[in-house]
Amino acid sequence: MENFEDFISSVKEFLSYKVLDTETIHITIGTFLILIGILFLANLLLKIINRVLTAKLPEEDKNKFVSIFSFLKYLLYIIIVVMVLSASGVNLTVLLTASAALFVGLGFALQHLFQDIISGVLIILDQSLHVGDIIEVDNKVGRVFEIRLRTTRALTRDDKVIVVPNHMFLTNSIYNYTQNHNTTREFVKVGVAYGSDVEKVTQLLVEAADTQQKILKKPKPFVTFDDFGDSALLFSLHFYITDSYGDPRIKSDIRYTIEASFRNNGISIPFPQRELHLIKNPKNE
Repeated sequence: MENFEDFISSVKEFLSYKVLDTETIHITIGTFLILIGILFLANLLLKIINRVLTAKLPEEDKNKFVSIFSFLKYLLYIIIVVMVLSASGVNLTVLLTASAALFVGLGFALQHLFQDIISGVLIILDQSLHVGDIIEVDNKVGRVFEIRLRTTRALTRDDKVIVVPNHMFLTNSIYNYTQNHNTTREFVKVGVAYGSDVEKVTQLLVEAADTQQKILKKPKPFVTFDDFGDSALLFSLHFYITDSYGDPRIKSDIRYTIEASFRNNGISIPFPQRELHLIKNPKNE
């Protein structure tokens, strides 16, 4: 029993041995061992969290978390070191006071960066955006080809790259044409002269859609009589396609077909006309 008590006493004495002893800093071997143990547990916990979060993600998306978890690991290490040293009696007031202004400045400078990174993490985790999706941002349509932690990159229809900060996907309304499926409904508007046979116009519009290979046969194209315009009867031809990215070219092709079909069948497409009446002022005679 005495040997065990002597052993415990020796261990306590060893752990309380002061490696660094000044008026404000008192660090013992026990402090170092506690610090190493907590750092080991924190590292193990981060690895478990990383595996759980990325378990169902593709390998490409898993690699994107390497940098952010490395950053979190070092940040957590710093917090743990500060907490352990503070609990061990090390006076960190002077250091923290001197660094307060720096931390505030860094916080303001990095707030947008962290906002983008957090948004990128959420996008990757919930798989709300995928490579190949067709999106519309600020009236620009593009195909997503890369999703990073801070930004998402898309190629526009005129072969220009648009770089979108990830926080925009959470704070702004952004259209995703292919979120649910690849099929989208598009339309082309056209006006015909008053007095035209509206049934014939409807027939010609549907036939024009049927001649286009890139327009789906099911669901079937359909026509709506939209309004009585100032100088024309307004119609819309609605149709379904699976290539939203090539939408402008498909619409252009169908407009060519509609114009030729109307011309061959005597259907005129009017242009706005205005009548100007000149009234003679008797006083100027």
